[in-house]
Amino acid sequence: MLHWIPFAVVRIVLFFIAGILLGIYLPDFLPQFIITLVFVTLLIVYIGHFIFQRITRKALFNPGAVGLLAILLAGYLQLLHCTDSRRADNLINLKTPVAYYQTVVTGYIQEKANAWKVEARVMQVKSEDEWKDVSGNILLYFPKKDFPTPFQYGDVLLIRGQPQEVPVPGNPGEFDYKRFLTFRKIYHQHFVKYSEVKRLESRPDSHLLYYAICARTWADAALKKFVTGEREQAIASALVLGVTDGLDNELLNAYAATGAMHVLAVSGLHISIIYMIILWLLKPLGTSRTSQWVAAGISLVILWGYAYITGLSPSVLRAVTMFTFVAVARAWNRQTNIYNILAASAFFLLIYEPYLIMSVAFQLSYLAVLGIVYLKPDLYQLWEPASRLWDEVWKITTVSIAAQLATLSLGLLYFHQFPNYFLLSNLLVIPGSFFVLIAGLVVLCVSFMPPVAAFVGILLKWSIQALNIVVFTVEAFPFSLVDNIYINTAQSWLLMAVIVSMVLLFQFKAYGYIWVAAVCSIMFVAIQWFHFYSDVEKRYITVYKVPHHSAVDLTEEGQVYFMTDSLLMRNASAVRFHIHPNRLQHGVEQVIPVREQTSSYRLLQWQGKFILQIMGNKSMPSHIQVDYLIISNNAVKDLAALLKQVEASEIILDSSNSYYFASKLLKQASAQNIRIHSVWHTGAFSVEI
Repeated sequence: MLHWIPFAVVRIVLFFIAGILLGIYLPDFLPQFIITLVFVTLLIVYIGHFIFQRITRKALFNPGAVGLLAILLAGYLQLLHCTDSRRADNLINLKTPVAYYQTVVTGYIQEKANAWKVEARVMQVKSEDEWKDVSGNILLYFPKKDFPTPFQYGDVLLIRGQPQEVPVPGNPGEFDYKRFLTFRKIYHQHFVKYSEVKRLESRPDSHLLYYAICARTWADAALKKFVTGEREQAIASALVLGVTDGLDNELLNAYAATGAMHVLAVSGLHISIIYMIILWLLKPLGTSRTSQWVAAGISLVILWGYAYITGLSPSVLRAVTMFTFVAVARAWNRQTNIYNILAASAFFLLIYEPYLIMSVAFQLSYLAVLGIVYLKPDLYQLWEPASRLWDEVWKITTVSIAAQLATLSLGLLYFHQFPNYFLLSNLLVIPGSFFVLIAGLVVLCVSFMPPVAAFVGILLKWSIQALNIVVFTVEAFPFSLVDNIYINTAQSWLLMAVIVSMVLLFQFKAYGYIWVAAVCSIMFVAIQWFHFYSDVEKRYITVYKVPHHSAVDLTEEGQVYFMTDSLLMRNASAVRFHIHPNRLQHGVEQVIPVREQTSSYRLLQWQGKFILQIMGNKSMPSHIQVDYLIISNNAVKDLAALLKQVEASEIILDSSNSYYFASKLLKQASAQNIRIHSVWHTGAFSVEI
């Protein structure tokens, strides 16, 4: 039996999170003023009962349920309060067209392959010949060919044009970038040309963040100065500062495949390393109450100083906040438990930003720490190594197992893969990342002494190269990765329930948990079988929306015939983002490329259906009847003339056509009452055969 009395803060946080989730998924199930009225009533009842109990020493009822219900409604109301789209002055609610708008850069500059990407806050818009004050965040993209150097934090910009709402995913199963940005309160984006923008002045929203970004820029430049090698510089910046712009896909895939991806983002692991070093250095202070507070004060100054150097990035702020609560609780020396401390840090963060609950990093971070705290001590007791070396090895092993068990279900849901050799890689990578982090910080500390910094930089480079050798070697092992794992959200919860039930079974020896695990396992398998028969055992034609490319999948029972151009075939990242999610859902294991055509059209028969793809206008088929007509490469100028030669049940304009061309053909089709599907305008075309 679980005793909840010592976990008061945990209960509060769980109900607060439940309220937040209620606000996300059912934001308008009741009018906000009614919810506010109920919340105030519950609060008055709870406070009134507390005062009555203190005076009379009698309890009329158990106030716990009232208090927890009030906390749930508090989470709901806080979520609504922090939802920018509910504000009347938000840009999303502006109904008139925008000619110009004024914005200030509020985020970090991110370097992409062909553009600079930055987050900004819209302050004013010119609409209907007058300037209006508005609010709202926007993503701005500046092409590198027009902007060799990016704008900086705090720059006020005047931009001509209409901000576009972030589009919904264009392909089945594709990552929902619109939903992701909504949780960050960003609803618009704009691809800005050189002639459309003018810098007015520098007026940063926060001077604290401005100088923090300057500090990170200086630190990044110092690491690049004293560490040679493009890949080594990228890893040093990522592991020490959390700057991930320079990491290439091959490197990211290797670290992900070996279960070592967590070391490339500054997070709880890095903060825990720094905190442990601080405690070790301050050990001579002793264990008196005063010494504990001095140690806590020094720890907090160093940890928040490190957060400042990293530019106060969200992941670092989250980790430092967590360890701030740990440091204060340690100095306070009260009889509390680590679960309440973790819950208090999460509560603090969620009050400030309730949408953090939808952040994958937030979820994985707290689950990993919870797993380590709960599982690691019992796992460690399973073996008592005879030597110090094996003891350290066993500690790292138990930490890795605990974190992996805690995050397994979410890892499969979000990343669809499992690194089989995560124990081996973490056994080598975690100590290696420890040295890289410390060496990187030393380089920054001695950067005013170039000879010393250069020497430490060489050691740092060698350690990064050794780290990469380990990662790429483990990745090359046979069966290093199980990928293309597809589970849905319900299955993720069921898998989590199975893991929790088995852990509780071994801890409490209550065999009822076997039945819970068995029922959840049966439900998991049933959902998987339903998915197999409803999605995998079917045949589909899918014409994808991949900007400036033609991409067609003919899917049948685990294999797909892929019709595309050679450029897209070589663009693995575009295929992975736009096309692979749909293949994953349909259980595709084999991809068979269809040879690229050199003629003006392609005609083929598949599963009794005739498919004609027109790719040029040099020669056209005549007097032919097909089931699907795919128009590509702006090949058809006159739709009516084509349809005199070709009779088609379905007409699809793929994304190799220009948006302007597709719009023009849509107008022709509308005027002649012809049904046509443009993937530019309505997303991918997918039909079951």
